Amino acid sequence: MDRVIYHCDCNSFYCSVELLSHPELRRVPTAVCGDPKSRHGIILAKNEPAKKFGVRTAETIWQARQKCPDLVLLPAHHGLYREYSKRVNAIYDRFTDLIEPFGIDESWLDVTGTLHLFGGDPRTLADRIRNTVREELGLTISVGVSFNKVFAKLGSDYKKPDATTVITVDNFRQIVWPLPVTDLLFVGRAAAKVLAQYGVTTIGALAAFDRFALVELLGKQGSQLWNYANGLENSPVAPAGTYTPPKSVGNGETFSRNLIRKDEVSRGVAMLADQVAVRLRKHGMKAFTLQVTIRDPNFKDICRQRPLAVPTNTARELFHAAMDILEHSWKSGAPVRAITLTASHLIPEGEAAEQLGLFQQTAPQKRERVERLERTMDTIRSKYGRGAVTVAALSQKQEKEQEDLPF
Repeated sequence: MDRVIYHCDCNSFYCSVELLSHPELRRVPTAVCGDPKSRHGIILAKNEPAKKFGVRTAETIWQARQKCPDLVLLPAHHGLYREYSKRVNAIYDRFTDLIEPFGIDESWLDVTGTLHLFGGDPRTLADRIRNTVREELGLTISVGVSFNKVFAKLGSDYKKPDATTVITVDNFRQIVWPLPVTDLLFVGRAAAKVLAQYGVTTIGALAAFDRFALVELLGKQGSQLWNYANGLENSPVAPAGTYTPPKSVGNGETFSRNLIRKDEVSRGVAMLADQVAVRLRKHGMKAFTLQVTIRDPNFKDICRQRPLAVPTNTARELFHAAMDILEHSWKSGAPVRAITLTASHLIPEGEAAEQLGLFQQTAPQKRERVERLERTMDTIRSKYGRGAVTVAALSQKQEKEQEDLPF
C-alpha cells in the first residue's frame, strides 16, 4: 500500500493571524513587516489583495509601496504566531500522531495508519482538516496529498489559498514534471544556476538527467534531487515531539547601520559565529561547511562557502573561517548591511572525532581546550543569562591579527 502523506501549509500565516484582529482589512492590501527603525523593514507576509499588486515576501517596505502605495502595514507579533501554530498542530493531532512541523506554519502528516478511521478517502480527509482549521481558528490552509513528503509539499504549493491537491503515482509526471526545478525541495539558487547551464530548468528535465552526471555536478545532493524528481523520496514523517536533527544551522543580522571598518565587521562576525556555535552544540552537531552571505545597502547579496579543515562547533574556528571568506570575497571599504553565517553538512559530535584531518590549523589538544571553554560559557549563560558571558575576548584577540584584512 502506498503511504498517504499530507503537507499542510497555513496561507499567509502571519498576515492571516493579524487579520483575525483586523477583519476590516481582509479586502484591503495588507502586509506584516519588520521594524523599519531597526532596518528590518521587509515584508514578512501579505494577504491576497496585496499579492495582486505584486507585493512579495522579503522585499523592502519601500519596494512594496512602489507597487502598492495604499498598502497597510502591521507590526509582527511572533509570540502570537507561535501560539496559533500550536493550535493548528493540535487540530492535526486529532487525525494522526505522525506530525512533523516544517517551520512555524507548515507540517507533514502521515495518515496511512489512521485514514480508515475517517472514511478512507485521502482527499475527503484533507478537506475535512482544512474545514476544521477554518471553522475553529479562522485560518485557511492548503494541503498537498501524496505518497511521499516531497510531492506532498509540492501539492500544497500547487494551488492556494485554501485548496487540496492530490499527487499520485499515476499523475505525478503530468503535475510535477512541468514545474520549475526551483519548486523542488532543497533546490537553491546555487544548484539551480548549475543545472540551468545544462538545460535543466524543470523538474521533469532533472528527472531525465543522468543520475551519475548529477553526482559529478552537485555531489551527494545530485543523487538526492534525482530521487526527489523521480518520486523515490521515502523518508518517514517523524512522530509528534520527536527530535529531528537540523540539516543546517544559521544566524543572520541586519545591522543598525552599515559596517565599513574592519573592526566593525569583525565584531559582527564574532557575534554571529558565537550564535551559530551555541546552536550547533545545543544540537550535538559539528559542521563540515560554512557559508557566508553578505548583503550591501542596495540589497545585493554575495554568497560564498568553503569546507572547514575539520568539523567544528566552536565560535573561534567559525570566526576564522568566516573572516577568511570575507577577506577573499568582499571589496575593501564596501559597506555591509547584513551578514548571515550558515553551518552545513552536519554530523553528530561523536562521529566528528574520527574525521580529523592532517592539515588542520588548530592542534587537537588546543581545539579540545577551546571546546571546553565554550561549553563552560554555555553553562554560565544557561544559569545567569546570555549577557553573562560575551565573545569580547575573541574580538579583542583578533584585532591585531585582523590589521591586514581588507575591512
